[in-house]
Amino acid sequence: MPTNNPLHSILARCPSRRFIFFFTIDTIVITASLCISFLIRFEFVLPVEYYGLILRTLPLFLVCKLFFLAWFRIYGITWKYVGLQDMYNIGKALFFAEVVLMVFILNIFGAHPIKAFPYLHVFDVGFPRSIFMIDGLLSLLFVLGVRASKRIFLEIIRRHGVIRQGSRTLIIGAGNTGDILLRDMARQESTRFYPVGLLDDNVLKAGTYVNGIEVLGTTEILRDIIADYRIEALIIAIPSLNYHILRRICDTARESGLTNIKIIPRIYDFHKPEIRLKDLEDISIEDLIGRQTVTVDFEGIESFLKGTVILVTGAGGSIGSEIVMQVCGFDPAKVVLFDYDETALHNMRQKIQRRFPLLAENAVCTVGDVRDEVRVHEVFTAYSPGIVFHAAAYKHVPMMEFNPREAVKSNIFGTYLMAKASVEAGVHKFVMISTDKAVMPTSIMGATKRMAENVCRAFNGSGRTEFIAVRFGNVLGSRGSVLPLFLEQLKHGGPLTVTHKDMRRYFMTIPEAVSLVLQASIIGRGGDVLVLDMGVPITIVKLAEELIKMHGLEPYKDIDIQFTGMRPGEKLFEELLTAEEGTIATKSEKVFIARSSERFTLDEINAMLAEFHRAAESGDDGQTPDVKTLLRRYIKHYCDDAAR
Repeated sequence: MPTNNPLHSILARCPSRRFIFFFTIDTIVITASLCISFLIRFEFVLPVEYYGLILRTLPLFLVCKLFFLAWFRIYGITWKYVGLQDMYNIGKALFFAEVVLMVFILNIFGAHPIKAFPYLHVFDVGFPRSIFMIDGLLSLLFVLGVRASKRIFLEIIRRHGVIRQGSRTLIIGAGNTGDILLRDMARQESTRFYPVGLLDDNVLKAGTYVNGIEVLGTTEILRDIIADYRIEALIIAIPSLNYHILRRICDTARESGLTNIKIIPRIYDFHKPEIRLKDLEDISIEDLIGRQTVTVDFEGIESFLKGTVILVTGAGGSIGSEIVMQVCGFDPAKVVLFDYDETALHNMRQKIQRRFPLLAENAVCTVGDVRDEVRVHEVFTAYSPGIVFHAAAYKHVPMMEFNPREAVKSNIFGTYLMAKASVEAGVHKFVMISTDKAVMPTSIMGATKRMAENVCRAFNGSGRTEFIAVRFGNVLGSRGSVLPLFLEQLKHGGPLTVTHKDMRRYFMTIPEAVSLVLQASIIGRGGDVLVLDMGVPITIVKLAEELIKMHGLEPYKDIDIQFTGMRPGEKLFEELLTAEEGTIATKSEKVFIARSSERFTLDEINAMLAEFHRAAESGDDGQTPDVKTLLRRYIKHYCDDAAR
């Protein structure tokens, strides 16, 4: 039978050996603190008559204090990581215990609650009131001392003792993250890193100490510090560091001969920044090109997602899988992963089990196609989602130019079926993942995604479901994107192929883009198309050159870069914010609302889709307008190669 008793909860959750150890230690500590309190009170000359008083009251002190320590979950603390919050909880537990003891023993409320029990009748000699204060202070000191002893040994005694191993390490960042890493280094039995100093761009921190390690100055003196302190490893511990600054730091480190450069993981998929040494990553091209300063409202996102059933389509893809992982960090009631790729779903299930073991049972992997109306209806009926993230789509521009009917089926009709099912199921919010290629589209992919946006806006208001679309540019490392292609070419010795020397794109890392999608999902209102600020566009040639340099090679000398010509549907520059629409600022500095006068009613959308259905199913019969003709007709800014 389930119970809400905190003591039962602690006993169930704590390993038995650890519980027995601390329970025994606390029993000794509580006994010792009471005895020492009497000795201090009587200046170490204890009258004989108080011996019996101590023996009679000791059971009360033990029962009361052990109970409150369990009530405040003190026996769940891992003493290797004991922190200020744990110490605060210990203080609260002992304070309440002491108050209860004082009320009970000193009979504050007038009645004498223990006269009926001769064993507890301890007032023949009077109980000194000062004992409660002395005992409370001693108990707090002893209990805290026991819990903090291992951390004191690991972080202070051992650090300044004989163990000084690992690479001589410099940490960039003297804030909370740097402090967390230093503490984790101190706790390790053995570590690859031996910290010798920190650097921080805040000049006021220079000369101060973080966890016993000196802040040597700002990053402007990085080159000198590497040489003077014989630095062998560099750890970058600033979560919000802009990629421009990051690139400057890495270039300086490499020019100084430093190759062991680590960085903290992108913590946008975790709203609790619990960084450990084992989480450190090698510096990557994504960090140097796409990592940006992203601040999101974690409390607002948690309020939006917590306790809700969430459906993610395209859950095995690059964007969909990251949405799943970030959503899992906000304690949803259930996450339904919907994708036609069963291998990708299998991999996602294993990933969730590793990172979120407590949520694994509530992560449902559902194989299906968004174009299958029967299957979509089955999923909505079975799980009744409250929020839908629609990331399923065909996205490769050149491929869709040769398969326009399939693009229409997936991107337009798939979105239509998902939107229709969401309205029928009473979904609270439907968030469609769109693209910058939907602005002034020149490709089948961009035009079909623009049409999908129109579908969502038309459905808005037809039920209780709010429909929004979130539009952003390229994400680094997604399947089929330029970065994996470059890495594959680099592995085979080059050359790296670029379509045009002036080709530019907006880039952002996948975790950052998805974090902003979640932010946009709480900002957007029904019918909105939201635009993510992707930063400054980067030339593809620059990306190729940076990647070659990262591998210790010289562009055009060790690895060549060749220009192959633009592919069908491509354009040199992708617009995000256009004169066609303009934008409205929101409370988030990187999320905007696109102005758009292009709106269709649901009846108009149904009529259009009837034409698209005939075009997609009939093929080139010479009588029915083809897909491209219909897109040019209904997407007023669509201009493909034939129309130019």
